Amino acid sequence: MDKEIQISVDNVSMEYIIDRNGIKSIKEYVVSFIKGNLKVDKFQSLNDVSFSVNKGEVFGVIGKNGAGKSTLLKVISGILKPSNGSVKVHGTIAPLLELGSGFDSDLTGYENIFLNGSILGYSKQFLEENYQKIVDFSGLGDFIYSPIRTYSSGMMMRLAFSIAAVIVPDVLIVDEILAVGDAAFQKKSKQRMKELMSGGTTVLFVSHDLEQIRTMCDRVVWLENGKVRALGEADEICSQYKKESEN
Repeated sequence: MDKEIQISVDNVSMEYIIDRNGIKSIKEYVVSFIKGNLKVDKFQSLNDVSFSVNKGEVFGVIGKNGAGKSTLLKVISGILKPSNGSVKVHGTIAPLLELGSGFDSDLTGYENIFLNGSILGYSKQFLEENYQKIVDFSGLGDFIYSPIRTYSSGMMMRLAFSIAAVIVPDVLIVDEILAVGDAAFQKKSKQRMKELMSGGTTVLFVSHDLEQIRTMCDRVVWLENGKVRALGEADEICSQYKKESEN
């Protein structure tokens, strides 16, 4: 029986235009354009990337800094539109990318649960029914009524992960977020991720911790300079990556 594909990434490229002109007004831009003095560089963050992720699979993304990992997750999450290619995702997505994304720093943790939850596509009634579960899992206690701007990075991670993990999305996207916070919460987060995995949630997971990738993921894509360097079983790809990194 064929496995059900949850995420399809087909020939995706992402190109950025970097302005080297230091122009501060429209007039300066027009003058420079007429004179032919505009200076721009093109940066290819992703280059013809293709792979698919099966429903219920834990899929790892590895590579050095600047390899295109975070850009890839943003494209899959729908935050960025690729320059070329296409991405198809079946089901609801909970992206845990930069800490604080989807939060309003002037609002309390309580208010941000409903703000962030609505961004993820959940109703007010659903969030009210699951509110106490989210707060209990986060362990924030009375800090839930304090503005987000007073939170440490660890506290923000607790809240972001708790909203996403308690809600149970079809696809959970995690970018290095489990590296933040105290050891006790990291342990609880990993346990929750394992529960989500066993319950059928598809997980995309980025981490520089190869052992974490090796033990938690089924398959891995290795990105290098925006391209797919290798794709395969987690143990095999992690071993290749580690061997080359040590040389």
